[in-house]
Amino acid sequence: MPEPTKKEEWSLGESPATEEQDKQNANSQLSTLFVEKPQTGTVKVGENITFIAKVKAEDLLRKPTVKWFKGKWMDLASKAGKHLQLKETFERQTRVYTFEMHIIKAKENYAGNYRCEVTYKDKFDSCSFDLEVHESTGTTPNIDIRSAFKRREVKQQEEEPEIDVWELLKNANPNEYEKIAFQYGITDLRGMLKRLKRMRRVEKKSAAFAKILDPAYQVDKGGRVRFVVELADPKLEVKWYKNGQEIRPSTKYIFEHKGCERIMFINNCSLTDDSEYYVTAGDEKCSTELFVREPPIMVTKQLEDTNAYCGEKVELECEVSEDDANVKWFKNGEEIIPGPKSRYKVKVEGKKHTLIIEGATKADSAEYSVMTTGGQSSAKLSVDLRPLKVLTPLTDQTVKLGKEICLKCEISENISGKWTKNGLPIQEGDRLKVVHKGRIHKLVIDSALIEDEGDYVFTPDAYSVTLPAKVRVIDPPKIILDGLDADNTVTVIAGNKLRLEIPISGEPPPKAIWSRADKAIMEGSGRIRAESYPDSSSLIIDVAEREDSGVYNINLKNEAGEAHASIKIKVVDIPDPPVAPNVTDVGDDWCIMNWEPPAYDGGSPILGYFIERKKKQSSRWMRLNFDLCKETTFEPKKMIEGVAYEVRIFAVNAIGISKPSMPSKPFVPLAVTSPPTLLAVDSVTDTTVTMKWRPPDQIGAAGLDGYVLEYCFEGTEDWIVANTDLIDKTKFTITGLPTDAKIFVRVKAVNAAGASEPKYYSQPILVKEIVEPPKIRVPRHLKQTYIRRVGEAVNLVIPYQGKPRPELTWKKDGAEIDKNQINIRNSETDTIIFIRKAERSHSGKYDLQVKVEKFVESASIDIQIVDRPGPPQAVKIEDVWGENVALSWTPPKDDGNAAITGYTIQKADKKSMEWFTVIEHYHRTSATITELVIGNEYYFRVFAENMCGLSEDATMTKESAVIAKDGKVYKNPVYEDFDFTEAPMFTQPLVNTYAVAGYNATLNCSVRGNPKPKITWMKNKVVIVDDPRYRMFSNQGVCTLEIRKPSPYDGGTYCCKAVNDLGTVEIECKLEVKGGLSFCRLLLQGVPPNIIDSYLRDLQSSNPEEY
Repeated sequence: MPEPTKKEEWSLGESPATEEQDKQNANSQLSTLFVEKPQTGTVKVGENITFIAKVKAEDLLRKPTVKWFKGKWMDLASKAGKHLQLKETFERQTRVYTFEMHIIKAKENYAGNYRCEVTYKDKFDSCSFDLEVHESTGTTPNIDIRSAFKRREVKQQEEEPEIDVWELLKNANPNEYEKIAFQYGITDLRGMLKRLKRMRRVEKKSAAFAKILDPAYQVDKGGRVRFVVELADPKLEVKWYKNGQEIRPSTKYIFEHKGCERIMFINNCSLTDDSEYYVTAGDEKCSTELFVREPPIMVTKQLEDTNAYCGEKVELECEVSEDDANVKWFKNGEEIIPGPKSRYKVKVEGKKHTLIIEGATKADSAEYSVMTTGGQSSAKLSVDLRPLKVLTPLTDQTVKLGKEICLKCEISENISGKWTKNGLPIQEGDRLKVVHKGRIHKLVIDSALIEDEGDYVFTPDAYSVTLPAKVRVIDPPKIILDGLDADNTVTVIAGNKLRLEIPISGEPPPKAIWSRADKAIMEGSGRIRAESYPDSSSLIIDVAEREDSGVYNINLKNEAGEAHASIKIKVVDIPDPPVAPNVTDVGDDWCIMNWEPPAYDGGSPILGYFIERKKKQSSRWMRLNFDLCKETTFEPKKMIEGVAYEVRIFAVNAIGISKPSMPSKPFVPLAVTSPPTLLAVDSVTDTTVTMKWRPPDQIGAAGLDGYVLEYCFEGTEDWIVANTDLIDKTKFTITGLPTDAKIFVRVKAVNAAGASEPKYYSQPILVKEIVEPPKIRVPRHLKQTYIRRVGEAVNLVIPYQGKPRPELTWKKDGAEIDKNQINIRNSETDTIIFIRKAERSHSGKYDLQVKVEKFVESASIDIQIVDRPGPPQAVKIEDVWGENVALSWTPPKDDGNAAITGYTIQKADKKSMEWFTVIEHYHRTSATITELVIGNEYYFRVFAENMCGLSEDATMTKESAVIAKDGKVYKNPVYEDFDFTEAPMFTQPLVNTYAVAGYNATLNCSVRGNPKPKITWMKNKVVIVDDPRYRMFSNQGVCTLEIRKPSPYDGGTYCCKAVNDLGTVEIECKLEVKGGLSFCRLLLQGVPPNIIDSYLRDLQSSNPEEY
C-alpha cells in the first residue's frame, strides 16, 4: 500500500466550494438580494447561537423564499424542533424581511459549513458561513490562525493513521463525496463513483483464482503500486490488462512469479494510470480500480501588501508548488469569481498566479487572500487618491437672454466630475451639454434662459474640492397672454371668484400695475384687488357681478424696459326662467306644449331646454328629456290617461340651468274610443232600417257616453244624424225612410274626448223589406234522440231565420201540443220548448214548422223520457241437480221506456232469508246457479236493469230449491244452435255538421252486422276512392271519415254505405263549411249563425279579393 498523505485543511469549518456553489455565487453577484448576510460564528457546547439574514423588499411584490442548509444537501426546515428554530419577521417602515436561525444547546456534531439561499422569481442569492463548536473547558488563548494551521498540519503528520480514500468513499454518505474528493485530491469524482458502483457487485467464486485482486488500490502521484493474485493452478497463463488493452513488461510495468502468486508492479504512477485493471487466467478474470492521488498544493511565494492610486492597474502575485493548480482568491473572506463582466481577472503562468484589478477604486481597498489545498496566503491592498491641483478655476458670468453660457475649468488629473446648479445635479439635454476632454471640463448652455441663472459648482469625483461660479441672465419685461382668447377676453360666471393670473417675465422682476378706466387697482383686501409675484401678476374679483364687465389694463416696468396689455372681462350668468308653458293639444297619453324664450339669456346663448312634468296631486317632478330640446315646442308622451298633469320648463345656456318656470295649467290626457265593431243590418222594412253593432275594442279612461248613428242617401255626401240624443244600446232603427231608396250608414262612439272614427257599413242598404226564406238550425245534440229521466227538466233552444217574422207551429206525434203540460216560447231568432218536470208521456216526436209567406221549413226532434224498469214477470226453478239450480224468467212488462241492459240474481237460505247477489248485469233470461251448499234450501229472486238502474222490486221464486244429499243423475239439456247472422244496421246515425274552413272535420256513425259489413263512403253519390284529403277508419263497428282542412268546396251530402250477404243499408248527412277563423270565433262568442252569415257576406262584398 502507498504511504498515507497528510490531511489538508481549509479555514475553520469551511469546505471547498463545488461547481454548483460557484454558479450560485455568480448568480448572487448578478442578482444580490441580501442586505445583511449571516456571519461565521463560534459557540461552546450547550450554549445558544443565532444567525441572521436580511432581505430588502422594496422591489419585491411578495415574500421571498429562504432555505437553510447544512453542508450541501441537508435542508434544515425538516430538522426544526427542540434544538433548531427558524423564524421570520417583516418591518413595514423599512420594508426589510429578517430571517433567523436559532441553534439551542449546541452539540459537537453541529459544527460544519452552513448555507442560506434566498430566491424570488428569477433572482437568486446564496451565502455560506461556518459554525465552530468547542468544548466548554475554559477560555481559549488567542493564537495566530496561520501558526495554528501549521501546528495542526505537523500534528496530523505525526498522529494521523494511514487513510485509504477508497475505504472512506465506500463507507461515506453520498452527500460527503465531493468534500472527500476535494480534500484528498480526487479529480475524476464521477468516474470514481461509476467504478465504485461496479465494484460493489458481488463477485462469484472463481475456479481459476485462489485469491483475487482487491477491489481498489490507492497510490500517490509518482509512487509505486503492487497488484497480487494467487492462482489455483500455477500452470495457467496470466495476462494483465489496462482499460481492455494488454500490458507488456517494461521499466514501468514489472511482473513477478512466486509460486502460485502473480505480481505486477507499476512504477512512477501518474494521473494517466488512474483507471481499471484486470487479470485473466484461462477463461476467467478479476478486476480492480487504481486511484492516483495528487499531493497537496503549497503556496511557495506569499502575497505582498500593495499600495496604489485610484485608476491604476493593480496586480497581486503568488506562486504554488504545481503548474496549473486549482487556486481560489478571496476578498475580505468572500470568494472572488472572475468572469466576463467582473473587474477581477486571474492570470495563470505555470506556477505563478496573478489577480489583476483594472482601474482600482477606493472600494478595492481590502485584505486579499489566496487558498490552495495545502496552504494559503493573504495581503492588504490600499488604494488612495492623487493630490489634485486647480489649474484654471471657474469665473462668474453675466449674459443676456438667448445668448450662450460657457463655464470652463482645468484640473491636474484626468478624472470625471459632477456639475450642480443651486445644489442640484445638472442633467444633459439638447440645450445643455457637459464636455470632458482630458483635464478640461466645460458646461455649455445654448440660448440662455432666466431659469439658467444661479450658482454653478463643479466637483471632481473622489475629491472634496469644489469650483464655484455665478451666472446672471438679464431680460426686459414681457406679458404672456398665450392662455387667453384671440381677443384677450376672460369669461367668469356671476357669483364666482375670478383669479386672473398673468405670467410675466423680466430680469430683474418688473413691477406690475392694474387699472380700469384710468383708475388704478390697488393691492389690498378689497373685492377687486391686484397681487404681484416674481413670475406673475394676478387680478382678483371675489364675487363677480354683471357690472364688473369691462376692459382692464396691466403695465409692467423694470430697468430693462416696459410692457402694456389690455384684457376684457365678461361676466355671464344662468338665464332667467321662461314663462309658464301652454298646452295646446291633448291625446290619450300625450300632449303638445309650447313656450317663449326667457327675457334674459345670462350673457350666453340659450343652448336648449329641459322639460319636467308631474301629476297634479304629486310633488315629484320627472324629467322628460335628457338631451336638450332645441325648439320651443315639445310633445310629452307615456302619460296615464285620465290623470291630471302639470309641466314646467328650464332654460339652459353654457353657464348652467335656469330656475324652473311656473307650472302650466293642469290638463288631463284623454282619448276617444276606437270605432265600433261588427256594424251589420239587423232588419229592413219599406220605411225603416235597423242596424246593430258591437262596442269598441278600446274604450279608454274617458269611458263611453253613447253612440251616434248617421246615414246619407246614395249620391250625396250629407250625413244625417239618426238619433238626436246619444244612445246606450248597440241597436237602433232608422225611421222615416223612403221606400226603394239606398242609404249609407255609419256609427260613432262618443266620450268626453269626443267622437271616435266612424264605422261604415260597407255597401248601400236598399230600403225595402226582403223576404228571407225560413231556415231552422237544429243544434247538433238534438239531431239524435234527446234522452232525459223522469222528473228532470227539458229546456231546448232551436235557432231559426226568416223575414218577415215567420209563423211557428209545434206538433207532437202529429197532434197539437198541450200547452198546459209543455211550454213553448218564441222570439225573433229562436223558439224554446220547456218541460219543468218530465214524464214518460212526454216522450215522442216533436215537429217544428217555420213559415214565411209561401216558404216553409220543417224539423223534427225525438225526445225520450226514461225510468227504471219493472220486475221480471215470473221466475221459475227449472231443475235442481247436485249443487246446481237452473232458473228461468220472462222479461218485465214495463221496460222503463229504455232497453233492458241486464238482470241481477240473488239467493237466500230459507233459514236466515238473507239475500246475497249471485250474478250481476246478466243478459239472458235463464241462468244456472252453482256451488250451492248441500242440504240447504234456497229461494231466488231477479231484478231487471236498464240505463236508469235496477228495478225497484224483484220477482222471487214461489217454491224453494232443496239441495239433496243423495246423488242425482244430471241430464244434459239439449240446446239448439243460435243463428248469429244479421243484416247491416246503423246503431248510431250520421248527423248534419258545421265545419270551419282550414280545420279538420270528422263524420262518425256506428254499424253492426254479421258477417262484418263492407263500408263505403260517398260524397254527393260519388264514391270516395284514393283521395288524400280524406281518411277512413273503422274500429269496433265505429266508422269515421276525416276531412283534412276542408274548404267551402268540400260542403255537400255525405253517405255511409254498409253491405254484407244479408243486405245493404245507407245513411246520409249534410256538411256545411263556414269561412275561416272569424266564423269560428264569432260562433264561440254566442253570435247567432244568421248574423254571422250576414256579416261575412258584407265582408266578402266589400273585399272580394281577400275572400
